Amino acid sequence: MSLQDPIVIIGGGIGGLAAALALSHKGFKTLLIEQAEEFREVGAGIQVGPNGFRVLETLGVADQVRELTVLPDDLIFMDSVSAEMVTTIPTGAAFRERFKYPYALVHRADLHSVLLAACRESADVEFRIATKVVGYEDDGLSVCVTTDQGETIRGCALIGADGLWSKVREKIVGDGALVVSGHIAYRAVLPIEDVPLEFRRNSMILWGGPKSHLVQYPLRGGKLFNLVAVFHSDRYVEGWNTEGDPEELRRRFAGTCDTVQTLLSKIESWRMWVLCDREPVKNWSQGRTTLLGDAAHPMLQYLAQGACMAMEDGVVLAQEIEKCQGDFESAFKAYQARRYLRTGRCQVMARVHGEFYHAEGVAAELRNNMLGTRTPEQAYAGLSWLYDAVI
Repeated sequence: MSLQDPIVIIGGGIGGLAAALALSHKGFKTLLIEQAEEFREVGAGIQVGPNGFRVLETLGVADQVRELTVLPDDLIFMDSVSAEMVTTIPTGAAFRERFKYPYALVHRADLHSVLLAACRESADVEFRIATKVVGYEDDGLSVCVTTDQGETIRGCALIGADGLWSKVREKIVGDGALVVSGHIAYRAVLPIEDVPLEFRRNSMILWGGPKSHLVQYPLRGGKLFNLVAVFHSDRYVEGWNTEGDPEELRRRFAGTCDTVQTLLSKIESWRMWVLCDREPVKNWSQGRTTLLGDAAHPMLQYLAQGACMAMEDGVVLAQEIEKCQGDFESAFKAYQARRYLRTGRCQVMARVHGEFYHAEGVAAELRNNMLGTRTPEQAYAGLSWLYDAVI
């Protein structure tokens, strides 16, 4: 192995960029390979909890990201049938004092662009676009990846940040097809001018109902309005950016309150994706190769932690590579040992929250009664396992 060989990272999403940036801070050279024609992020709004901001601070980009976020006043859970407010978690000064960092709403593309710009400023990060990796070989001394053009690229180690449909995972874990949840998400972003004034709250609001829920919140300083509608369905389309079916959406949200119906009616075109995850595993490394983010621990979106967990992975991975001074096999084992219980808990709890949001009948009444009696302090205590973690 040449000392000049970089660490190869497959996948130029948020997790891959975070790993490259974290490794550059430790003085390691990386080659970031992306199969798309450009580095970009598909999607709309995401939520970044205090643990995510802690990572962004470690990466040196917290201030840049904060400038592009909306800091909501609260997180609100509404009953989508009765239109009653079930519970509120204030996310203002008391929240920031408790968790040391804010809760933020940001456009996925904005977060991605900040990480990309920081990586481009580093001489230790090299980029390859329009390059599809079709296989790799790890001989114990180096890793060679093969592209669909027949090119071989050598690295001292390999990080698979290639998402839900990871080809690297197939070789390491080999656990077959994704677990299809039976839930579909439709997303859309509106100019704020298209949203009636009474709905323009500086809050993240979740409308929970029978086998469905709707999320609304502002983006980009309140200039945009993000909507995500989730419902149970037996459809399956691989990917993140398929055209949605407005007729199916209306059927699935029949019986919800006027506010939910009004918000849904404001959208003429929806993009959809099928929600999938996998069973948690404790090993996602082999030799000089490891996984990161959705490739390692794909989770449903109900905890709003997919991006945060991927960024945490990148920071922890860089720490362990530095500690092990080039012994990548040991570093990768230490990295996953630090991560698998935390990410596994997120995977499991995301499923639980999905059932919680979509409860009906007696289960919905129990949910509303339980949440309705919670104080903000009790809500904060319930989130401490997630937001207090120090990596």
